[in-house]
Amino acid sequence: MDPDPAQRGAPAAVISALLAATPALPLDDAGPYVAAAYLVFLALILIYVAIMASKLVRIARELGELTEIVDRRDRRGRDELESEAGEAVPR
Repeated sequence: MDPDPAQRGAPAAVISALLAATPALPLDDAGPYVAAAYLVFLALILIYVAIMASKLVRIARELGELTEIVDRRDRRGRDELESEAGEAVPR
């Protein structure tokens, strides 16, 4: 019924021994592929940083616009309160 545990692990041991003995590519052929992979990775990182920088600039610009809007509202509200207070209190 169940094979002997020693026999069950034998094919796995043979496969792992073969994979350990033979790399996927010979090291002299793999060099250009490794370099290309690093270049692609570097390009992706640079693109990501550029996208994040442009988003940061846009958010900073929008935050500045919102700050100006709030400042204008505060000045307008303060001016209206001063004018109402001036009308309510006779001089």
